Amino acid sequence: MKRFWFICSIGLLLCTSCTKNADKVSNPNEEPNEPVPGSSEQVVLSSSSFELHELSSSSPYDMVAIQANGKSVLLGTNSPNANIHDKPSMNASFSYDFLIGKHEVTCQEMQRQCTDSLPATNVTYYDAILYANARSKAEGFDTAYTYTSAFFKEDGSCDYLEGLVFHPQRASYRLPTEAEWVFAASQNWAPENGWNSGNSGFTLHKICTALNTGEICDMAGNAAEWVNDWMYPFQDTTIANYIGGIDGGSRGERIVKGGNYTNSATATNMYTRGDIYTVNSAARSDYIGFRLAFGHIPNPSFLSQKGKTSSAVSVLVGQNTLKNEFGISGAKLAFRNDVTGNLSFIDFATSNPRVVEIVDSISVYHPEISPDGTKIAFSTGMEGSSDISEIYVRNLDELGSDLKKMNVLSAAIPRWRVIENADTTITFVTNAMNNNDLAWEQTQTWNAIFENGDFGAFSILTNGAYNGGISEDGKLAVTGSQKLRAIVNGTPQIWYNGEQACNASLSQGGEKLTLFLDFGGETGKSFAGETYRAHERAFIADSTGALIKSIKAPQGYTFDHTEWITGSDSVFVATLANVDGAHKKIVLVNTATENIVSIAEGEELWHPCLWVKKDIYDETLNKDSAGVYLVPGADNSHEVISTKMKLFWNHYQDIEYLLVGNSRVEAGILPDSITSGYALNMGHPSNSLDFTLYLAENYGFVHSNKLKAVVISLDFDSWRILNHTNTYVTPGFPGYTYDANHNFWKDSLPKNFVKAVNYAYSIPNDLYIVFEHNRGLCYHEQNTWGEPLVSLDSSWTNQFPNSIPSYLRQLRSFIATAKEKGVFVIGVLFPQNPEYKNTGSWGRYGPRRSEIPAIMDSLNNIQNDFPNFKMMDENKMGDHDYPDSLASDTDHLSTIGAYKLTHRLDSLLKTLEKF
Repeated sequence: MKRFWFICSIGLLLCTSCTKNADKVSNPNEEPNEPVPGSSEQVVLSSSSFELHELSSSSPYDMVAIQANGKSVLLGTNSPNANIHDKPSMNASFSYDFLIGKHEVTCQEMQRQCTDSLPATNVTYYDAILYANARSKAEGFDTAYTYTSAFFKEDGSCDYLEGLVFHPQRASYRLPTEAEWVFAASQNWAPENGWNSGNSGFTLHKICTALNTGEICDMAGNAAEWVNDWMYPFQDTTIANYIGGIDGGSRGERIVKGGNYTNSATATNMYTRGDIYTVNSAARSDYIGFRLAFGHIPNPSFLSQKGKTSSAVSVLVGQNTLKNEFGISGAKLAFRNDVTGNLSFIDFATSNPRVVEIVDSISVYHPEISPDGTKIAFSTGMEGSSDISEIYVRNLDELGSDLKKMNVLSAAIPRWRVIENADTTITFVTNAMNNNDLAWEQTQTWNAIFENGDFGAFSILTNGAYNGGISEDGKLAVTGSQKLRAIVNGTPQIWYNGEQACNASLSQGGEKLTLFLDFGGETGKSFAGETYRAHERAFIADSTGALIKSIKAPQGYTFDHTEWITGSDSVFVATLANVDGAHKKIVLVNTATENIVSIAEGEELWHPCLWVKKDIYDETLNKDSAGVYLVPGADNSHEVISTKMKLFWNHYQDIEYLLVGNSRVEAGILPDSITSGYALNMGHPSNSLDFTLYLAENYGFVHSNKLKAVVISLDFDSWRILNHTNTYVTPGFPGYTYDANHNFWKDSLPKNFVKAVNYAYSIPNDLYIVFEHNRGLCYHEQNTWGEPLVSLDSSWTNQFPNSIPSYLRQLRSFIATAKEKGVFVIGVLFPQNPEYKNTGSWGRYGPRRSEIPAIMDSLNNIQNDFPNFKMMDENKMGDHDYPDSLASDTDHLSTIGAYKLTHRLDSLLKTLEKF
């Protein structure tokens, strides 16, 4: 089987302060409350005449002027041992100066309940930029960040900003870019003089108290820091005024910079871009804070799939707005990026809605998403053109894979239909010329069956190119290029008194409504009761051609490219063109309320198509809860957990070996290399033994009837926090509560439950496909064990004396339950850096090595008491046989190392017999 990989950022997040998700506040028309800067002093500047000398280090916020204009800095590294995110090296140049904070923003400045002069940590990226916005407002500046709605946890921390857009050319407070941060840090880089694991006592210290020199404090220690950029691979080039990736990729990754009090000085460098775990905008940690920058960035440059670019398409809403404003619970938007000619799409039912552009040499017009949302059809010709056109169908994924061409002389403007005998077809016209042309009478409308991923039989439907759509019953067809023409029960007609019309679209919700634009003609003026510009109003006609509605475009704009969304008679999608004719926005229009919501913004956006999921729920399932293991703003750990839950429900009947645990399981066991039965890897970052056993007992034991063994990781260094399931994993994620309230469906699983899981809010489908092909494995690149990093004070058992005994009791109880069900339990101690032998810590997060013999004695006693429990100690207190060549980092195997461990595990599984 072909193996598909993606590279996961590595680590086990031990978050001590994660809280429940609060009830969300979502009003796209109302900006939420923001933090108020802590100081009563203000420095008011003119954003139109900003000069560096207008702020100095004597300001209340201690900003330092950075003279970067005409200079450059190297980002990343070419070191072969570096993380893949950190290479290659790239040169970033500046054509501007900026200000940066002398120190990290403090608890006092954020008005937090902690020691005033400590850095404010446990802040999300969203918390940081809301604070920057509040600072800008308080001092009379425009804000660098806009958004449609905000969502907060119970403790007031923001975990999601829907429709977030960064405006780099505004003179405002903001987070520094990675390039700015590195340039400022390079002025005085001395990790040995910062607060690090060698001198910090594993705790934060007051700002500017380390042995720092120079104007800027703590960039190489104390707290790591958010910067503004999306994570994106570097390129071996020079980029001027670089502001990061055009988006954060499928996982919405952000960048954090600098050392912190848990890092050793030797492991702290300027090129590292991430943390020990994948960081998205909702992540927070005890050791991550931020500092501010100030100033506008002229002519900013992003990195995208096409290289450097200054053009970006912004997603202005998320799933919440679509649901609240339009009742849409899942949607995908496809459109033509007219700057590049490429097809772009947005999946709004993901945790990180972003624009994916399918880079191709084929020009794309009139994209149309298939009824199941997995494929897209498009033509190379557009309405009003008499040129030869071709139609293609491809998968709606990042690669635009499985491209198929319709084998006809000329075909344009495809529209999907599911006809009465349940065949999925594509209706198309032979030429999309203006229908006022005499040659239009020679055009035709055809139907092509599309099945098994390719085109099938063709059949002619009618003479004339009716590219506006055909009703499901075939009794109405419309077209609107010059004239608004229709075929009603086989009879050709001209509607709208023969006046000029275009952009016709026939609704598929059952009412047969025709949406179209006009050119300010007499019929439209009479109906609207006023004069208006061409395309300033969208009109709706009933199935007889009679006008029933007119909706005016927002002031300063006109409509273009109007289309009904799939299956609707009340909502349409359109582009908005400004007074210069540039198609800057894509909007959704509710014809009942006449509410118009912008959903995407860019330079030239054409031919939008919005696909909406069909409602598969019945009275037995709650669409807001069934299978909803992810909500907007979730951190990376929950994104992965939700994906693993989706994998489980799609394969629960096949599972013989369930692999559960943290990221060491996710990276260290190859499911398809287990030859003794079907295995699924449900390991994920930020896990604990508590949730490991919760998954296995409530899902694996209940629903996987073929289950032979559960393989769990015995990670003593994650046994610090009790009740991890109820304090971190499940609160605020309604799918788990829904399952628990129904006794985890022990009696019977509802008919459409698995469909509901697949329909629920989730990470992007392309990532699920990768996990699907790898059965949950996350590829980790080959590197070395490196330095034996100790990220927590290994004496934590003094503070949490009951943790390890409690987990041992939980494990014993779980094994007893497994015995009753005839299931083996294999406990794996994964190898970590052998150099931990030379520290006082057992592993990356403790505990003390002196405490391990007693834990192992307890595990051996359990093994003696239960014939269904076997231990597989691959760590051996560091005396293992996994050399540097099999490691990915200090506590994870590379995928090559995983082959070795999996082979040994498979051999053990083959020896198991019924007890």
